[in-house]
Amino acid sequence: MERRSFLSSLAAAPLSAASARPNFVILFTDDQRFNTIRALGNREIQTPNMDRLAARGIAFTHACIMGGTQGAVCVPSRAMLMTGQTLFRAARNTGATPGDKATPEHFVMMPEHLGANGYKTFATGKWHNGPKLFARCFGNGGNIFFGGMGDQVKMPVQDFDPSGAYPKSAIHPAGKFTSELFADTAIEFLRGHKGPEPFFLYTAFTSPHDPRMAPKKYVDMYPPDKITLPPNFLPEHPFDNGELKVRDENLAPHPRTSEDTRRQIAEYYAMVTEVDHNIGRILDALDSSPHAKNTYVIFAGDNGLAVGQHGLFGKQNVYDHSVRVPLMISGPGIPKGKRSDAFTYHFDIYPTICKLAGLPVPEMVEGEDLAPLWKGQKKAVRDSVFFAYRNLQRAVRTRDWKLIRYTIAGKETIQLFHVARDPWETTNLAGKPEHADREKDLLAALAAWQKRVGDPLANA
Repeated sequence: MERRSFLSSLAAAPLSAASARPNFVILFTDDQRFNTIRALGNREIQTPNMDRLAARGIAFTHACIMGGTQGAVCVPSRAMLMTGQTLFRAARNTGATPGDKATPEHFVMMPEHLGANGYKTFATGKWHNGPKLFARCFGNGGNIFFGGMGDQVKMPVQDFDPSGAYPKSAIHPAGKFTSELFADTAIEFLRGHKGPEPFFLYTAFTSPHDPRMAPKKYVDMYPPDKITLPPNFLPEHPFDNGELKVRDENLAPHPRTSEDTRRQIAEYYAMVTEVDHNIGRILDALDSSPHAKNTYVIFAGDNGLAVGQHGLFGKQNVYDHSVRVPLMISGPGIPKGKRSDAFTYHFDIYPTICKLAGLPVPEMVEGEDLAPLWKGQKKAVRDSVFFAYRNLQRAVRTRDWKLIRYTIAGKETIQLFHVARDPWETTNLAGKPEHADREKDLLAALAAWQKRVGDPLANA
């Protein structure tokens, strides 16, 4: 089917007026793990504006990403968000798996779908999936970063180019910290949008990704000697997980020390508080605009980060600290201060937005509509979650248990955690006779997930 005809086939039934459709603001952070929000239990961190979002709507405390097909986990993660597809299909379709060629005819991206149905689409900040896909997604934008990381006050950003060519890069103006720059751009859009069409605003921060160089006022909030080491702190990972020499793992000395780890956690928290401040500026601008009562705000992260847990510092693993992320939604009709421990993925955002906007969900979207969770119609949308990292690690988690299988140089290692009792994943129960049946059942569940999501290692 020709692409234009394909998009037309996804048009919504007309409403009484375009303005009847709600607006959407997505606030997306970089490398922020799930337990870095004060309102959700971390008493050492200051996040007044994320707390504000938690108070205004629903927080999904077991939101996850499915993993990564490369060391730069955020590339396939962002592909999943925008396509609503599971890891291997999203990565294959967008070219996020190294060596794969994108097949753009086979899917429609979330902002692209909204734009084809009358939404004004605008983006600022990090876009790690290439200029061509950005041009498909957005009708406008500003201060766009086509990359993964960089100096937070010298980040090369682009003005919007409708052709999608982006032939030149420029260093962003006035030495502003990236979070401030991207927030300024989002605020300018909110203040300038007069309608009548509804809008989709995507703001993707580069914080709290390293280099962790938060302004001094935030650094001073976190003296390293006041930081508590996580219960699963280790000087080294107990075995080769296949990715111990990746860049992220060289950000700290080997073996890990408690002093350096406390310092790096403090710097990480400072970056979270810094981006929280700029999220607050966007919320203030939205609250003072005519759009406030008809806008859903969706806050999420692209992946977590170890920062000393399990002897690791990166996200190239499938422990909870790296695959669980923040996810909060607030807006018209959403109960205030609600919590859900249902297993969710961040690619569930796509079908959820479609339903809220009164749009059909494209057939290739694999996520689940989350509205039944806050409406009390369902307690869960899936009974387990699957994780993968490259061809090295696979995992499945149920409510109480988690199994991780590593295949490194032909050698298999299994970890089995009773996460209901051991949420920090510290005690490996694999190989113990009393848990043999549990291990067998979880391996079968893992194999079923691999088949379902098109894992290239299925049946391997």
